[in-house]
Amino acid sequence: MTVLPNPHLLATPGLVDSHIHPDKTTWGDPWMSRRPAHSLTELIENDRATQFDLPSSVEDRSYALMQHALANGTLAMRAHVDVSTELGLRNVEGVRAAAERLAPHLSVQIVAFPQFGLLTDPGTLDLMAAALTAGADLVGGIDPLGIEGDLHGHLDAIFGLADQSGRDLDIHLHDGGEDGLAEIREIAARTVAGGRQGRVTIGHAFALCDETLPSLGETLDCVAEAGIWIATCALGPDPVPNIDRFEQHGVRLVAGSDGVRDTWSPFGSGSMVDRAHLLAYRTGAMTDAELERAFRIASTAGGEMLGLPDLAEWAGATAPTRLEFAAENLAQLVVDRPAPTRVLRHGADVTG
Repeated sequence: MTVLPNPHLLATPGLVDSHIHPDKTTWGDPWMSRRPAHSLTELIENDRATQFDLPSSVEDRSYALMQHALANGTLAMRAHVDVSTELGLRNVEGVRAAAERLAPHLSVQIVAFPQFGLLTDPGTLDLMAAALTAGADLVGGIDPLGIEGDLHGHLDAIFGLADQSGRDLDIHLHDGGEDGLAEIREIAARTVAGGRQGRVTIGHAFALCDETLPSLGETLDCVAEAGIWIATCALGPDPVPNIDRFEQHGVRLVAGSDGVRDTWSPFGSGSMVDRAHLLAYRTGAMTDAELERAFRIASTAGGEMLGLPDLAEWAGATAPTRLEFAAENLAQLVVDRPAPTRVLRHGADVTG
């Protein structure tokens, strides 16, 4: 971080982490050496093998990460939390307990997430339904083809649960290529058919980042028509969206941390300023406008997706919900990545 000789005080909207896995973090625990993995399946199996051996509870680890994120200006997050026949509801209950310790300063929406499969792990759908009364807010999903091998069976299950419970959906989709785009178009069609415009999110959506795919433009139009939000995390070697093209098609984009020092990766800082920096860097941002856009994706766009007016609408430098930084402007802030000097939510100073 560059220290300015004569820093100016810059007020900004609060930051929003639109895709994070706090139940998996090792934040606050001793260093954990990660196992090698060369595929999504291997990463998931490493995660499965490690979760029960972590020394601290889900609540304690989640709380440590959430508290750190709050001190760094994250005022809301959408947390994807594992539900499976092995884990039951323990992760959802732990993350909800951690979130309640930081309310009302940090808003947390929990997604009941079938990380280890839904159709391939019989009983998980019933547990996901139970999770919605035990602290979860949204219905999650995972690669209908790549993990489950049954596009319509998986989507029937999660859209059916969303209809029964009146909840929104947030679906992980790592599948690439034309198959991945076909899955996205099917999700979009079901979204429109069910009148769910604006109430469905797809996380990662790597197929939408592949400019070589013939049906990309058609699929982006379907996503826009359905009002589907796309959450990107700009991780390591993962594909990143062409933000200009997304905007041309009217596709709405938010940003998240994904895993933070979990079994999948040793990386992650819990700072959405860092994430805005990484998104800007990986998408070739150069102008002030492009850097400011990265900040907007990491802040007010997420507030709009989560339906939080104080985070979706910037009321100016005296807003009761705001961050204050020693920076000249948003562009420099995204490049230099300072921590906020002050964090306010609804008028309360919650600076760590």
